[in-house]
Amino acid sequence: MAANVSAGNIHDFYLAGQLYRGQGYRQDSWSSGFSFRANPFKELSWSSGVSKALKAERCGCYSRGVSAIDESSKLCTSIRAVSVSSSTKYYDFTVIGSGVAGLRYALEVAKQGTVAVITKDEPHESNTNYAQGGVSAVLCPLDSVESHMHDTMVAGAHLCDEETVRVVCTEGPERIRELIAMGASFDHGEDGNLHLAREGGHSHHRIVHAADMTGREIERALLEAVLNDPNISVFKHHFAIDLLTSQDGLNTACHGVDTLNIKTNEVVRFLSKVTLLASGGAGHIYPSTTNPLVATGDGMAMAHRAQAVISNMEFVQFHPTALADEGLPIKPKTARENAFLITEAVRGDGGILYNLGMERFMPVYDDRAELAPRDVVARSIDDQLKKRNEKYVLLDISHKPREKILAHFPNIASECLKNGLDITRQPIPVVPAAHYMCGGVRAGLQGETNVLGLFVAGEVACTGLHGANRLASNSLLEALVFARRAVHPSTELMKRTRLDLSASEKWTRPVVATVRSLGDEVISKILALTKEVRRELQAVMWKYVGIVRSTTRLNTAERKIAELEAKWETFLFEHGWEQTVVALEACEMRNLFCCAKLVVSSALARHESRGLHYMTDFPYVEESKRIPTIILPSSPTTASWSSRQLQFSQETRVIPSWIFRNKIMMIRNLLFLLLVFFLVKSCNGEEEDRAETCEALEIPAHIGNVTAGYGFIPPVKTSASKTETERCNSLLSTS
Repeated sequence: MAANVSAGNIHDFYLAGQLYRGQGYRQDSWSSGFSFRANPFKELSWSSGVSKALKAERCGCYSRGVSAIDESSKLCTSIRAVSVSSSTKYYDFTVIGSGVAGLRYALEVAKQGTVAVITKDEPHESNTNYAQGGVSAVLCPLDSVESHMHDTMVAGAHLCDEETVRVVCTEGPERIRELIAMGASFDHGEDGNLHLAREGGHSHHRIVHAADMTGREIERALLEAVLNDPNISVFKHHFAIDLLTSQDGLNTACHGVDTLNIKTNEVVRFLSKVTLLASGGAGHIYPSTTNPLVATGDGMAMAHRAQAVISNMEFVQFHPTALADEGLPIKPKTARENAFLITEAVRGDGGILYNLGMERFMPVYDDRAELAPRDVVARSIDDQLKKRNEKYVLLDISHKPREKILAHFPNIASECLKNGLDITRQPIPVVPAAHYMCGGVRAGLQGETNVLGLFVAGEVACTGLHGANRLASNSLLEALVFARRAVHPSTELMKRTRLDLSASEKWTRPVVATVRSLGDEVISKILALTKEVRRELQAVMWKYVGIVRSTTRLNTAERKIAELEAKWETFLFEHGWEQTVVALEACEMRNLFCCAKLVVSSALARHESRGLHYMTDFPYVEESKRIPTIILPSSPTTASWSSRQLQFSQETRVIPSWIFRNKIMMIRNLLFLLLVFFLVKSCNGEEEDRAETCEALEIPAHIGNVTAGYGFIPPVKTSASKTETERCNSLLSTS
């Protein structure tokens, strides 16, 4: 697997057949490689319609009833929730994930049709529920959208898409008001107004919060509304295996998802007109992460296997301050499943970082000291730990009034007190931990992807907001804004789509691994090896693809991961495993492998240090490389099990051919791809010839080095002043 950080004057790039010139096409912007019209097709029809004899059924899920649907409608604007059998279900919308993005979207689209919310564990078990700090939004008269944008762009090392940043910062306040109207309760000051906190990287107080349990409060309010909506069914303990897709030439469409009911060990197929991926991140590719156990990169891996474009996966945010159990007076009896987060707001409220010699060190690395962005603080802590051969540093908030500490951080105070630490009197031992993926499935301004019918929102998406580093408390904001923006194109598509009840058999069905099929001894050996391989993969990622990287380390990681994956897959298939066999642990492992490889490939492609991606052999910011990293779909035939879809469509033309009636555009773009192919071949010759050829076509010479199966993207014409670039370089060199 390889990635391409590409540039050039190619503005008609045909991205998997989904680039539509005309309205909605944003040339020379971050997402100019694949902006589409909100609805590039008139009426997608899988069959002549839905049978009038359908009966509503909501089994194995949370639900409060079914609304009546007019079955005589010519356009099937909504279908009843249908279960032809216990293993196949039909909905207008399928939402994968029950965090803030998935639930907020579900509540809106449920006004237009039936919704299935699929969640891997209990509905509340998501990254949202663990978010402590809050949601950033411009709600103070002294603040401004421009200021919020500036802070976001600076934190993102100027890799952010300015249009996306403007949209999110502008629409954010209204999304907060909607949450409050739905019953979310946030902290208020003595004047009766919302209490706005300040966190690292922010120039103003703009963080709306509910003590240090903001995510939990938002999740509570949204989940309560979802469970009371008669059009929404929540399927808990359903693990998403793979998206159901079909291919017509270069075009891919999504028709739903196969899931594994973890409780019954049954494969359940969901067919829908629209699918939203809101499955969170991939923190568990590392041994220590603040993410819950469910964050194994399932959505990113599924989307990659479904031919979706992936972007900026090298930018893994390590939260600088996770609780270091080794420094607690009373050690936890059992190892934590995920690291306990010490929110950014502690530093925003005046918390000071010390090494174990009680020396304050942040001013040495950055003028903003403890209020520097997370990437700077994490690298500074990492540098201190390596120089002093220590395992954690100390975060001290005890100089603040006891009442204020307990009021603002009750959850942190309670957790620490369980382990014999009083944060009102003692410093908190902290260490960096994997926290957030700034990259993911590349999305347009309405959450659209290059796969028809597939939308993304939340951490699984790469919208261009975060750039090379996420600004504190911008994640929940982004999830709220993009969940809302995806509603209109989703409902428009739903109204123009009809479901075919016979479509379920167009894909082979996954088979659950059982003791009967493989034998008790084999199952036990596979589970044991999978656990061992998972730990080994996490160790490789932390050692070679952590906070500080180098080309040598990344190449070593790539080799070790390939060897580890080959060992694991060989063992499975030599013991009776097959392409379509599934089990929870094995499916999570293939997703972890897939995401780890995406991170390493992206990191190897970026020959500079920017934001969260710090390279010792490329220690400076390079203005010429201020462009997104793109991983385009590659051939599944040569891929490993982790990079191939389990199912395959038994019909090659599920998408009606009339959708692609613009033959001239298709022929033009196919010719363009042929030109690119021959250009790559010609550019692999002598250096002078390559440069000459590329120069003639106005393409930078280094583009000739791309790996087969990957393509190009138009240049990003944004600008940063020379002083800003110099400042970034100085910050990186000091850390």
